[in-house]
Amino acid sequence: MSIDIDTARKVAHLARIKVAEDNLPELASDLSNMLNLMEQLTEVDVKGVEPMTSVSPQRLKRRVDEVTDGNYQDKILKNAPDAREGFFAVPKVVE
Repeated sequence: MSIDIDTARKVAHLARIKVAEDNLPELASDLSNMLNLMEQLTEVDVKGVEPMTSVSPQRLKRRVDEVTDGNYQDKILKNAPDAREGFFAVPKVVE
């Protein structure tokens, strides 16, 4: 696919990139090269290829998914300017 100068100008405008008129042919060429590369990638047969999260196959470390209270209530409430009955106390703002 080939990008012409008018399309390059429109893409630059949509991307909010200021491109001088002298540089539009180079931008059009670069965009055309990118699209050609994408077309080449669509020709690659990827059937049976598993998606990867990194280049080296490794299993992410996992932990047991257990709901806990964190057991940090005392430490957290030490920083509160006012705490009552195990909660942060704040001034009443709604009558």
